[in-house]
Amino acid sequence: MTINILFAAKAERWTTYQAPLTEALKAAGLEFDLRTDFPPAEVDYIVYAPNSDVQDFTPYTRLKAVLNLWAGVEDVVGNATLTVPLTRMVDHGLTQGMVEWVTGHTLRYHLGIDAHINGQDGVWRKDIPPLAQDRKVTVLGLGALGAAVSQALVGLGFDVTGWSRSAKTVEGVNCLHGPAGLTAALETAEILILLLPNTQATENTLRAETLEIMPKGACIINPGRGPLINDHDLLQALNSGQIAHATLDVFRVEPLPTEDPYWAHPNVTVTPHIASETRPTTASQIVADNIQRSETGQPLLHVVDRALGY
Repeated sequence: MTINILFAAKAERWTTYQAPLTEALKAAGLEFDLRTDFPPAEVDYIVYAPNSDVQDFTPYTRLKAVLNLWAGVEDVVGNATLTVPLTRMVDHGLTQGMVEWVTGHTLRYHLGIDAHINGQDGVWRKDIPPLAQDRKVTVLGLGALGAAVSQALVGLGFDVTGWSRSAKTVEGVNCLHGPAGLTAALETAEILILLLPNTQATENTLRAETLEIMPKGACIINPGRGPLINDHDLLQALNSGQIAHATLDVFRVEPLPTEDPYWAHPNVTVTPHIASETRPTTASQIVADNIQRSETGQPLLHVVDRALGY
């Protein structure tokens, strides 16, 4: 029987996904009909972006699963009309992109590169950075992205601590968990990387009280989610020198409004949500694999825990 797959995302996404997704579904040996429009009652799977026009899942009466194209699911996980399994995107292309971006900015801070890029004024600044083994880096969030970033930094020799809500093990990483573990993880964070999911429990993880725990002059890298940071409190910490610099890739409002104080702050680097992006070719393989698993009675991969929100 033909499997009906609805692609529900912005039109520009269909342009980039149609060919690689078709190829991946064929390679998985599936008999399918892939379209951007079906009578809802005929749809078996939805390949989904939360900003699509599909917001009410009630009419999709034979729906088996919704396969999210984004790593983040906060914009769909609370949808009460969605009663079938929801999977999130765990794509090695996305992971590799995140590893590269975070590693670059971590090395930038570790080596003090900004002082030389911005210091072409004839002053001979011979400040020797420590070796990576003497630089303490903390990663908040040890999911697929956080674990990969942590291990890449360990591979470069950094002293890496990781924190997660529940206990996890990542080779070479000092893994902490729970409230006491968060305090300990922040106390040593000379460079702090935020890769937590966006949930009610993680909102404002960085706020006045937690920023004060960090070593004076620490740096922050946030490629995770905007709401992880209380923006007012971070600006205060930057102004006081408690935090030396922050590189921010994600924000509560995107695009970041032109009048937002982050743009003009001398100790903030704004990047336009480019830390990593789902690649259509590799993401299509993940989607096709999950549909093939479902159709052959195997459990879906990367199913979202609706109670936890990720």
